[in-house]
Amino acid sequence: MGALDDLDLSLKLSRDEEAERLKSGWTRLTQLRLTLGGLIGDGELGPPVCVLFEGADASGKGGAIKRLVTELDPRHVRVVQFAAPTPDEKRHQFLWRFWPSLPGWGGMAVFDRSWYGRVLVERVEGFATREQWLRAYDEINGFERTLADDGMILIKFWLHISDDEQLKRFKKREKDPLKSWKLTDDDWRNREKRGEYNQAVEDMVARTSVEPHAEWHLIPGDSKRYARVAVVETVIAEIEAGMRRQDIEPPEPIED
Repeated sequence: MGALDDLDLSLKLSRDEEAERLKSGWTRLTQLRLTLGGLIGDGELGPPVCVLFEGADASGKGGAIKRLVTELDPRHVRVVQFAAPTPDEKRHQFLWRFWPSLPGWGGMAVFDRSWYGRVLVERVEGFATREQWLRAYDEINGFERTLADDGMILIKFWLHISDDEQLKRFKKREKDPLKSWKLTDDDWRNREKRGEYNQAVEDMVARTSVEPHAEWHLIPGDSKRYARVAVVETVIAEIEAGMRRQDIEPPEPIED
């Protein structure tokens, strides 16, 4: 039994429950974001916040990211998507290409995919050698320790869905003319390697989930409503905890 096996994929919320909890979460998240940006409160810049998302194909990363940032002023948060490295990026150490997108003090960034590609897709698909991806665990831990020591609040999500739910979403995308572009031959091929990918995720979590500054949050994603609320509420809790690690007391929540 691994960390993924322990997830309860039956968790779900009604539409009304989702709406109520998202509304409350957005109010608090906006308050925290404006406080860290020095726009309300004492006017001092707070620690940078970086939220990264990994997950299986069709696990709902895009929808979760959309719900996370939807009520935030786009001037105050940056969403960055990472695909396969370009030929020029491959000439550098694999972490190099992520540095320019990291937020500074007072900033916030959301990463759709991240440096964990080295120990996930690059491992499974053979784009990195065994020596390279094994070495990457320590390189990533050192990298994240450096970010944390400089004050960054790093929040890491893995969105997980069952095999049946993934197939259901694939078939739904296939029939939708506005979403069929999301489904590629690689997605179908990756399904055949689901066991290898799950093992890579288990190893990733076991070797790079470091409390309190770089803990993995595994989100059951068969219910999109549940996953979206869980992401927003986890980000709020992690920002508050990260502020306290910097000896900054979060503001009292605004009452509805």
